[in-house]
Amino acid sequence: MRAITMDAVTSVDAALPLSPYREIGRAEWARLAAGLDQPLSETELVEIRGIGDRLDLTEVQEVYLPLSRLLSLYATATKQLGAATSSFLDEDDATTPFVVGVAGSVAVGKSTIARLLRELMSRWPGTPRVELVTTDGFLYSNAELERRGLMERKGFPESYDRRALIEFLTAVKSGVPEVRAPFYSHMRYDIIPDAHVVVRRPDVVIVEGLNVLQPPPAPNDVAVSDLFDFSVFVDADTSHIENWYVSRFLALRQGAFTNPSSYFNVFAHLTDDEARTAALGYWNDINMPNLVENVMPTKHRASLVLNKGSDHNVESVLLRKL
Repeated sequence: MRAITMDAVTSVDAALPLSPYREIGRAEWARLAAGLDQPLSETELVEIRGIGDRLDLTEVQEVYLPLSRLLSLYATATKQLGAATSSFLDEDDATTPFVVGVAGSVAVGKSTIARLLRELMSRWPGTPRVELVTTDGFLYSNAELERRGLMERKGFPESYDRRALIEFLTAVKSGVPEVRAPFYSHMRYDIIPDAHVVVRRPDVVIVEGLNVLQPPPAPNDVAVSDLFDFSVFVDADTSHIENWYVSRFLALRQGAFTNPSSYFNVFAHLTDDEARTAALGYWNDINMPNLVENVMPTKHRASLVLNKGSDHNVESVLLRKL
């Protein structure tokens, strides 16, 4: 019998596609929806869909319905494990909300996905109460950003009150009966004083934001993602995201920007060329650097990655192995 040398072992190992993820193609993932009823109507979907998104009922059925079912199974299993642990410790059951993080670039569709998952998960028997919190509420106020010289860095990790976000999630995971998060107005482009999003011990809390998968700033610090039970990263080619960003800006110019109360009302009367130039300026100077430097490097920290094509449809799924 020929001896197996270390060189042979190394050669075999190098040929193996090592990855902590299962890669699941669109067709294979869509088959997981077999037998699952479509819970949403077209009217409900229109209310969920974001500007520029091409989300349709087929995409909901084939991609997000199976994902919501998977998340519901994870949440139910975590709740059962919590109850078993309490029983083992001879304590009252103190199971806390299952927390899901949703991360990704500006304009990649993560806000729509977070809203959609809230609706879908709330229709599974094990997770009827689902709340959604966006990290926009934990941005420093514009006045504070101006004071810190960070107004041009809005959306970068340093523009968020990270401590307040950690305290909020710690309270949620500690089982505090009522926890409040600040409220952010996209119309005013600022935090609204004395306005809050209230979370009262739901089954699931979805936390959506650009930087929710950032590693801790220092070795002994807590990362936001340390307080997640599951995380989703929405991924796409950078050129596609740029196109979606510009298209969304042009759509907003004819919609929300026309409101006199909008922070961006100054863009409402631009020509198409002027608006496109302005959008590309914001993309190249702020959003693209933030994506490359801070958002994209966190993808490998996610439990699941949704890979989108140029039409916003999901083409494949990466699911972290247990």
